[in-house]
Amino acid sequence: MTHGHSTGRQPYDIYRSHDAADPARIPEQRTAGPEPAAAKAPQRPGRDRYLDLLRSIALVRVVVYHLFGWAWLTVLFPSMGVMFALAGSLMARSLSRPAWGVIRGRVRRLLPPLWAFSAIALTMMFVGGWDLAKDPDHSGIWGLVELGNYILPVGAPPFPLSVGSESGWLENTWAEQAAGVLWYLRAYLWFVVASPALLWAFRRAPWPTLLAPLGLTAIVGTGLVAIPGETGNAVTDFAVFCGCWLLGFAHQEGFLAQVPRYVAVSCATVVMAFGLWWASGHLGPEGWDLNDIPLAQATWSFGFVVILLLYSPSWQELPGRLARWDKLVTLSNNRAVTIYLWHNLMLMATFPLVDAAYRLPFLQSDRATSALDSTYALWTFVLVWPLIGLAILAFGWIEDIAAKRSPRLWPNGTDRTRRRATAAHRS
Repeated sequence: MTHGHSTGRQPYDIYRSHDAADPARIPEQRTAGPEPAAAKAPQRPGRDRYLDLLRSIALVRVVVYHLFGWAWLTVLFPSMGVMFALAGSLMARSLSRPAWGVIRGRVRRLLPPLWAFSAIALTMMFVGGWDLAKDPDHSGIWGLVELGNYILPVGAPPFPLSVGSESGWLENTWAEQAAGVLWYLRAYLWFVVASPALLWAFRRAPWPTLLAPLGLTAIVGTGLVAIPGETGNAVTDFAVFCGCWLLGFAHQEGFLAQVPRYVAVSCATVVMAFGLWWASGHLGPEGWDLNDIPLAQATWSFGFVVILLLYSPSWQELPGRLARWDKLVTLSNNRAVTIYLWHNLMLMATFPLVDAAYRLPFLQSDRATSALDSTYALWTFVLVWPLIGLAILAFGWIEDIAAKRSPRLWPNGTDRTRRRATAAHRS
């Protein structure tokens, strides 16, 4: 299983704001008896901004990782484990409704943004010269079947390892980078379909269900049992991140809150320490990149997510200095699917833009060229965000259509803030 920089397989989750169960709303507290007369009025339902903040940090970390390829980022903040945990929590909450309707709603929100991405990516591949019939790895009937994963991501979609020319506008490896991120959609879809059974098992045997994915990872993610091809990658992905998905269940169901905090933190620390110890003896081609070390990824992410969810403050508003990031956090949550799908392709598009700077008249000296060489990655990082913004404007509204909402170009919460200010003024 490879989730590294070379293949662009890193992710990040899929989040639907304002879905039928409104995952942003804080669950109501259930009480066993009548509410005391002196009890405080219940808080106004609203977004859980702590979870929104985690999701935004995860998305930024994904972009930074795919640009710089720093292995230590997978240890500093395991984005995929965090994203799967948040998605699992939302899924468990939604399953208070009939399971088939929940699954259908999740799939409906996922597919239209994927279809838009697939239509453009495949068109670029075919125009660039990719002939599926002549591709030795994807030709014939099976190649056409694999092509269906661009429509329903149950497996790995095919793509050419090289398309176009080396002197083209995009590097000839762009297709691998663009399509590589679709592994996450496959894993997310598998988790969504499996969630009713997983939640049933968790409610009846929480500890065995929580720990079983770590055991499965020790079997299929260490070479003890080798499953070849993309089937093996899919099973390993499921095993590695299933524990985090189930931790989302545990958070939503209140199970984590029942464990004494010092016990939970101590156990999580031991699990994380085991992950680092295992990684130290099984370093991959990129060193400490946990994406190349499934058992280390599973255990480190598991413990990390436990601690994040244990200290979850359930903010209705971002506090203090974090409030200045409110609009960006809102935007990134409302457009998480779009950002995830397009970020790698947008990264590839920054390279020719930076390369064009070498032709500017005032950058022709050796000193200027050397300065641009040394800051190349920094300029790429600066340029990728406006390009991601353009992708949000061009394709983000599809997320609204998929969720049966009125389309919005830039949903950063400005309208909501304006409505609140108007209401306060009138009162």
